[in-house]
Amino acid sequence: MKKTHKLLALFLSLVMLIGAVSVVGYAADEGVDYTITSTYADVDWSNRQYRTELHSHTTASDGNNTLKEMTEQYYDYGYDFYTDSDHGLVSYSWTEQQVISAMKVVLYLRGRGEDIETLLPEGGFCANGNTYDLSQNAAGDDVYTQTAPDGTVGHPMLRVPYGIELNPSSLNNAHVTSWFCDYGNAVMGGTSDYETAISGVEKAGGICVINHPGEYTRARHAANTAEAYDYNDTHYKYVIDKYVSLLEKHPCCLGIDMNSKGDNRTRHDRKLWDILLMRLAPSGRNVYGLATSDAHSLDAAFTGYMDVILPEQTTAALREALEKGQFFAGSKWVGNPEELQEIASLLAQNRDATSQTVAQAITEGQAADFEGYKYEASRNIEAPRIRSVIVNEETDTITIDADDALCVRWIADGKTVATGSQIDLDRVDGLGSYVRAEVFGEGGITYTVPMLLSYDGAPESKSKFFVDLWFLASFLPDTIVRFLASLPGFDAIWDALRSR
Repeated sequence: MKKTHKLLALFLSLVMLIGAVSVVGYAADEGVDYTITSTYADVDWSNRQYRTELHSHTTASDGNNTLKEMTEQYYDYGYDFYTDSDHGLVSYSWTEQQVISAMKVVLYLRGRGEDIETLLPEGGFCANGNTYDLSQNAAGDDVYTQTAPDGTVGHPMLRVPYGIELNPSSLNNAHVTSWFCDYGNAVMGGTSDYETAISGVEKAGGICVINHPGEYTRARHAANTAEAYDYNDTHYKYVIDKYVSLLEKHPCCLGIDMNSKGDNRTRHDRKLWDILLMRLAPSGRNVYGLATSDAHSLDAAFTGYMDVILPEQTTAALREALEKGQFFAGSKWVGNPEELQEIASLLAQNRDATSQTVAQAITEGQAADFEGYKYEASRNIEAPRIRSVIVNEETDTITIDADDALCVRWIADGKTVATGSQIDLDRVDGLGSYVRAEVFGEGGITYTVPMLLSYDGAPESKSKFFVDLWFLASFLPDTIVRFLASLPGFDAIWDALRSR
């Protein structure tokens, strides 16, 4: 009898084992076969990441500090690339700046008449006691270095060529920053006209980004994320369709500046980023998210930034990496209440003291001021540094290796679909045509470039006909502004003000 029971038990075990294998095999056969298109696919992860500022201002337009002061500040923060991108003024060099006299007169009357001070070709002294030198590298790039009193020579910082914020007289901040092309210098106008600026950059052979869209769209004033960029709202429908149309037509536009300065204006713009990706990713058009300081003063420097993966420190390599999407955007600020709630909840589940401390700080700050509270990381604490993003299409996984990371959120179609250093696409519901990651740490937040997904049943591309007639409303004010700015009297007035 015992022998019979043993044989029966063995038989049942074999049946269960075969059944289990069959179920596993069946599930694997029925799994979705993902093609994952990653901008990081051919990155050599032994290459350095170079910290880059793509958008800042000086007293040549509406900044509070001179080019010399801003350059020194970014150098002190360890930046490897820097550009001044003043309103309507192309960055041709570090040793000379032009002005738009009409704009400077207006700014002077508004109490913004600061002096203009550039760098000297022969070098000079810094506020920190070092001396600085200007040179050119073998590639012809402008290089800035500082030397300490003991003779120690610091790191080289390169100027990103032809930086400019276009549409300088825009009344509602339809701003575009471009680089690598000589376009837009001293050209006024741009009341609501993105098209002229972006198409001009494209024709001139440059690249650009749509700046802090939350200011133009008025999403910065939305009480919550659900209200912002609601496609059922006529205004938001218009601006979303407008951005989709611009990005569809102009490959030179990399995407949007989705975390800028203190994340006041841009706190809802990650939602816009996801909406644009949902519309454009099915057609294979990626939308990059950039982060910049947009610094108008020294205290705003090193807020948003870019870490760009390069084989060598040249501006040619920088441009290629920006176009390919081989970078990480980062910020010291997070201003979105709903994002912070989710981050705090994830951190509270961690056992380490740092996570618990940061989670408590976020929770207490939000309790005091939910809508206005922002997480501000210390500039002395390094934000998460992503060391690699590895795609495995055999296992349908994407794995992030990052230093100083407290939590990782994977975003698809505007929602967090997974957490942790790895996402297994086969175990995730609700995927659309892309996935991106946000890595949060005590020192700030780091964003990956989205990775595009294609598979059977993926969302299909649906183009919508869009004609922007708003240029008719902007034509008259732009014409008036350009006419007034061309009057020669402004040059004389500005010269007189400067000589006082």
